[in-house]
Amino acid sequence: MPFKRKSRGRSKGDKGSGGFVQCVSCGAMVPRDKAKKVTKRVSMVDYGLMKELRQKGAYIAAPVTTNYYCVSCAVHRKIVKVRAKNERHTRPRKRRRR
Repeated sequence: MPFKRKSRGRSKGDKGSGGFVQCVSCGAMVPRDKAKKVTKRVSMVDYGLMKELRQKGAYIAAPVTTNYYCVSCAVHRKIVKVRAKNERHTRPRKRRRR
């Protein structure tokens, strides 16, 4: 049977069996190297209050949350986009953060 992608949709290489994670959206168990990982900083303080505290010189910690999504949920939530057939084999350029 022919395969669609060289990596078969995973990034494990020759590691053997990898661990599983649970999709945040639907609860499906997905291989860790196939799941789409989204990290986000969550502020515990209101933005207006945080602005005032920063002006006073306070350090405000923002913990990082990590969510894993299966491919179908990631497409549905527009975390990844469906690409045209001829664009699938090229890796999209990552946006630079300032």
